[in-house]
Order: sequence, then C-alpha cells, then structure tokens
Amino acid sequence: KQWYQRRVAITAGVDVIVEAQNTGMGPEKTSFFQALNISTKIAKGAIEIVSNVHLIHKGDKVGASEATLLQMLDVKPFAYGLIVENIYDNGAVFAPEVLDITDEQLLSKFQLGITNVAAASLAIGYCTEASLPHTIINVFKNVLAVAVETDISFPEADTVKAFLADPSAFAVAAAPEAEAAVEETKEEVKEESEEEESDDDMGFSLFD
Repeated sequence: KQWYQRRVAITAGVDVIVEAQNTGMGPEKTSFFQALNISTKIAKGAIEIVSNVHLIHKGDKVGASEATLLQMLDVKPFAYGLIVENIYDNGAVFAPEVLDITDEQLLSKFQLGITNVAAASLAIGYCTEASLPHTIINVFKNVLAVAVETDISFPEADTVKAFLADPSAFAVAAAPEAEAAVEETKEEVKEESEEEESDDDMGFSLFD
C-alpha cells in the first residue's frame, strides 16, 4: 500500500479531517485558508488552525484547493495498492484468507489426522507410531484382566483386586472429600441467603 497526498478530481475513498494545529506558515497564507472556510489565528507569527476541519467527505471529488492544502500540510490521507482476490500456487487456486490460518487451527487439523491414522491402524491391526500408545494401553488392559482372574500379582493388579474384593472401602475413602465439597456448597448458599436478607431489611415503605 502506498500513501499519497493529492490527486485532483479523484473520488475520495475516505473522509479527510484536518486537525487543529500550528501550520508553521506565515500570515500571508491566511487568505488561502479563508477561501476554504477554515478558521485560523496567528500564533507566534504562524497560522494556527483553531479546530478540526472536515476538509473532504468520502465520495466527493478532490478539488485543487483541497489538494494544495494537503500538500502544504504534508498530509497523506489517500492510499492505493493491490487487493489480492485469489492466490495461484503450484496449480492450486485459493482465497487469501487461507493464509490467515492460526497455529491452533494447524495443530487441531494435525491432531485430527493423527487420530484418523491411529483409528485406521487399530482397525486393520497395523502398528504405527500413532496407534502404538493405544496398542500398549489395550495390551495392558488385557494383562490386567488376566491378572485379576489368576494369582498373578503386580501393583496395578493388586489395586484392582482390592477394589473388587471390597468396593465399600474405596467409597468410604472418597466420602470425606465429597462431604467436604457438599458442606462448602451449603456454606456458600447460606452466606448468599444472609446477604439477601440483610439487603431486604434495609428497605423502607410508607405503609410499614
């Protein structure tokens, strides 16, 4: 994109606002500003624009006086450049938005591909790096199932056997944590209700 100051008779694509400022121009240029109905004053021997001026409206033709003023103030409100509509690369045509893809989107697509490869590998019994972790987990499940039904012993199997032998023991161990969570919830609800009651007590009525 290239910025430029003026081109007479072109259609303005944007609104042009000249901000209040000290232009640094001598008093002899006052008549030029007056011709454009721009309020000015002399400050420190230079012309100062008193307030912001809407010099050119969007869609209007740029006049010679407006273009000259923009050049004098070194203001470059207009720009021209190329707008890419489609991209051609190695026989493929795609929209520019494709290049705006984020790292998160790339990772999600990559993970989806790995999931599909792992599923296909498990279905056909062909081991790949994507399916290997799932294969190991499935094998461990089978070993654990055999250990539970036999006298084979290792820490993981012993935990499962203990649970199957007495599930209530694990329920008792988990109960205190669940009760603590319930008590905490009750306390929060109680505090909220007390606050609401205190707020209601502060109300007054002419009929009390």
